Amino acid sequence: MTVSVSASRVALAGGIALSSVVLLSGTAFAHVSVQPQGEAAKGGYATVNIKVPNERDNASTVKLEVNFPLDHPLASVMPQPVPGWKAEVTKSKLSKPLELHGKKINEAVSKVTWTADGSKIGPGQFQQFPLSLGQLPEDTDQLVLKAIQTYDNKEIVRWIEEAKEGAEEPQNPAPVLKLSAASGDHHGAATTAPATGPSASASGDAKTGHDDKAGDHEEKTATASSSSSDTTARILGVIGILVGIAGVAFGVLAGRRRSA
Repeated sequence: MTVSVSASRVALAGGIALSSVVLLSGTAFAHVSVQPQGEAAKGGYATVNIKVPNERDNASTVKLEVNFPLDHPLASVMPQPVPGWKAEVTKSKLSKPLELHGKKINEAVSKVTWTADGSKIGPGQFQQFPLSLGQLPEDTDQLVLKAIQTYDNKEIVRWIEEAKEGAEEPQNPAPVLKLSAASGDHHGAATTAPATGPSASASGDAKTGHDDKAGDHEEKTATASSSSSDTTARILGVIGILVGIAGVAFGVLAGRRRSA
């Protein structure tokens, strides 16, 4: 009996410990983050989602503010409409103009704010806020987008702590957009132009020659097949005639024998 009770207590304690670990793990990973949809290459354009989970059981998220670094400015930040939310884009003056497509830009987006307008992020829910970003900087491997989350009970959570290499993840880490190596096409889509010039002509001639040879081969094959079929028919016809003659001769000989 004692052994059974002890085993039950150990199992209960283990279950509680496991539940605590799961709950704590869920809390640690349930933070505001930025997730690229496809590639986010240096010097290119990208679409990203700002993912916002609700970490409270008794309150709903009603506002989100995402800040963009002006030391690596983005000339274009466009939010995609989200039903039930109002988006506001804030721009700031740059100390050093940004050159984009041959034009100088004196201001860049410094903040995007989403405010609940008939909707909210309730307990146990999350919401994604899509953004189009560009042109991404080429002189950094990542963009730190510090975020501020506001609940309807006036609680504010600041996701602004930057992770340090080799250290544990901070309690309220800032969303980080990792940038991949620059691609040949800065618009994020690889295109292949049709080949032109002597090489293309030679390639086309070679292909035409190959097609002509293939056609000649097919024609010769068809002719040979037709000739073979015709020859076979003629042979069968001759054999039929010979069989007929032999039959007639056999009949004549048989009649003479009966007469004799």
